[in-house]
Amino acid sequence: MPDIDVPLITLNDGATIPQLGLGVYKVADDEAERVVRTALDAGYRHVDTATLYGNEAGVGRALRDSSLARDEVFLTTKVWNTAQGYDETLRAFDESLALLGTDHVDLYLIHWPAPRRDRYVETYRALEAIRAEGRARSIGVSNFSVSHLERLLGETDVVPVVDQVEAHPWLPQRELRAFADERGIVTEAWSPLARGRILDDPTLTAIADAHGVSVAQVVIRWHLQQGLVVIPKSATASRIRSNLDVFGFELDADQLAAIAGLESGQRTGSHPDDVD
Repeated sequence: MPDIDVPLITLNDGATIPQLGLGVYKVADDEAERVVRTALDAGYRHVDTATLYGNEAGVGRALRDSSLARDEVFLTTKVWNTAQGYDETLRAFDESLALLGTDHVDLYLIHWPAPRRDRYVETYRALEAIRAEGRARSIGVSNFSVSHLERLLGETDVVPVVDQVEAHPWLPQRELRAFADERGIVTEAWSPLARGRILDDPTLTAIADAHGVSVAQVVIRWHLQQGLVVIPKSATASRIRSNLDVFGFELDADQLAAIAGLESGQRTGSHPDDVD
């Protein structure tokens, strides 16, 4: 298998997470096995799934069929909004483990705060219990804004290791990242390529041409140099491999400044306050 040196980031609980991983949102369960096996063969050691994605079983099959030991792959899944609540989350986690066919995950996240449900604090307390049992080695959140994090930190005991949010050059999440950084929370980027919409940007195209790489590779490299964990999604073998091939070049200060100028606040997904 390829020997690709993906950097590791140390989380606030002492665990480490590969800075670049594979996202499998909107990958069908029967396709997920092939996609994840392709990624593992290419050198990925970090896979991010969720109950919502409906492909935990396929992801689990790929991990079991791989020659890699379970502890060689960092595995994340998430509890969905309709399963929020203390007891409900414990049941949902058991179901995820059964589908994945493993006795633990490396990271378990609350998928959205769903503030109108107002159950994310008790849901997180269930995550704390799961962590104490060793069945989730680390716990965190996804799509939490500063206000959600402030409340969670004030009412629970374990600081989340990660906040996984939409982040890309249009939406660099500066305020949220600064808040998280001060509290030892790593920011992880979903939709790092803005669902493909950013790939025609002329500034990024010029930078890609200068390095002889693709725009997607430039954007992923930007995430890495920002200190973010990044999980680009693709079901295409060539793109899966290309998205990992981002360690042979570096963006210089002028290029980083040009990318910073692309910030617009534009989202390609929902605002955290709008998801139930």
